[in-house]
Amino acid sequence: MKKLLRLSWLILLVAGLFTGCSEKIEPTPATYSQLLTGTEKKAWSLVSYQVIDNGVASGVIPARQLFDYACESDDQYVFYANAEHKFEYTNGASKCDPSEPDVIFEDSWALVNSNAYLEFVLPVLGGKVPWTIKNLTPTVLTVEYYFGDINASYRFTFNSTTK
Repeated sequence: MKKLLRLSWLILLVAGLFTGCSEKIEPTPATYSQLLTGTEKKAWSLVSYQVIDNGVASGVIPARQLFDYACESDDQYVFYANAEHKFEYTNGASKCDPSEPDVIFEDSWALVNSNAYLEFVLPVLGGKVPWTIKNLTPTVLTVEYYFGDINASYRFTFNSTTK
């Protein structure tokens, strides 16, 4: 009987330890995604691109050559660290038209760590594209889009503009 009483007290004590704490658990983003988003949001500017055709890469081409107007070359790609994975494409310091909004459009981004895919819209190509991450550091993001039917790809490099 004494053994049963001691066992009962032990069970109550252990149960009390586990039910006595009511700490709210806050999810935190994975470290890898924080390289892209920072702790709240992070802005990136397109700085260069390459065309790879049949395994032969062009030289690194400055991104400003992609745009019709110089005012487009300082636009920013903003990735948010929120649950919705908000993405914004915003005007940079120079707008092409003073009446343009600061945020050109909003969408969402998705990151698949298992195969290092990052999905987001690159307006130069139009539409959301699954990019393969070639390099992701706190200051540099390089992504590549592979064409499935031909041996070619586009590689784009961004620099973080968030301080």
